[in-house]
Amino acid sequence: MNKTRFFVEFGANMAAYVVMLVASLLIVGSGTVAGTWATILSLTPMLPALGVAVAVTRQLRASDELQRRIQLEALSLAFAGTALITFSYGFLENVGYPKLSMFFVWPLMAILWIIGGILSNRRFR
Repeated sequence: MNKTRFFVEFGANMAAYVVMLVASLLIVGSGTVAGTWATILSLTPMLPALGVAVAVTRQLRASDELQRRIQLEALSLAFAGTALITFSYGFLENVGYPKLSMFFVWPLMAILWIIGGILSNRRFR
């Protein structure tokens, strides 16, 4: 997959995600739907999120061996770092720290993935 196609596919899915997220939050928050329909509507932003995951996977599969290795190291750092940080914070919750939403996990993993990519890229360039 060429980079232009990747950015178009990724960008379109991210835009759809934002639109569906805002719409679902507004509709569910207004109380006009409830029960099963509220659950379904709350999950609709995950459809374009799946599209983002597919675009990233396609781009990674189309990458050369060096880029794959860089991304493997970046994802390894993100995986291990997220596990260490979230488990550590979970133990801190046992002693009175405020409980955090699961929504904090993905941004943390994304930030660590970016940091891992920068570090790994420097190592191989």
